Amino acid sequence: MCAAFPDFRLGNVLATSFTGTLSERHGNAVERIPTPQRLIDWLAVNGLAVDSCTTAQLDLARELRESIHAAATAAAIQDALPAPAVHVINDRSAQGRAAAILTPEGERRWRLSSASCVEDALSVIAADAISIIAGERDGKLALCASPTCRAAFFDTSQSRTRKWCDMNTCGNRQKKARFKANQRQNPRSTG
Repeated sequence: MCAAFPDFRLGNVLATSFTGTLSERHGNAVERIPTPQRLIDWLAVNGLAVDSCTTAQLDLARELRESIHAAATAAAIQDALPAPAVHVINDRSAQGRAAAILTPEGERRWRLSSASCVEDALSVIAADAISIIAGERDGKLALCASPTCRAAFFDTSQSRTRKWCDMNTCGNRQKKARFKANQRQNPRSTG
């Protein structure tokens, strides 16, 4: 993967990890799939390897990403799901021909209809979004407490009170800001 691009934010939930390919939505937005090749890279890291991707397919992927983000955000704040977002998610889910397969090790993998079928990969992501937004999985949708991020994430913590989409990024940034603010208020307390 090219070092010129920001790292991917990877999580345990495919759909919300996909929405994390655009981060800092309320600050200086960071696009993590700016090119078709970066989408290929992200899909490969997430077990959905494809051989090629066109600009039109990248546009479909971004439209799906934004639709999942809009629907997940609405679900997290217990608002009505936006109809256009639901329509895109359903369309992408229905257009794919991916199949779940069981490996000899007892793990689920996805088999796409062809190695270059981005639409199949997007259908898997859309189906995952449907599963979490519909409340079929143990956990809850929440929004990152960072005012510049506000990413939707799927909280599977025991208490369901997680505050950050990613402790290594948003959580650490907030902890550092609190530490610096405390240092300014109590400059001699480090001694």
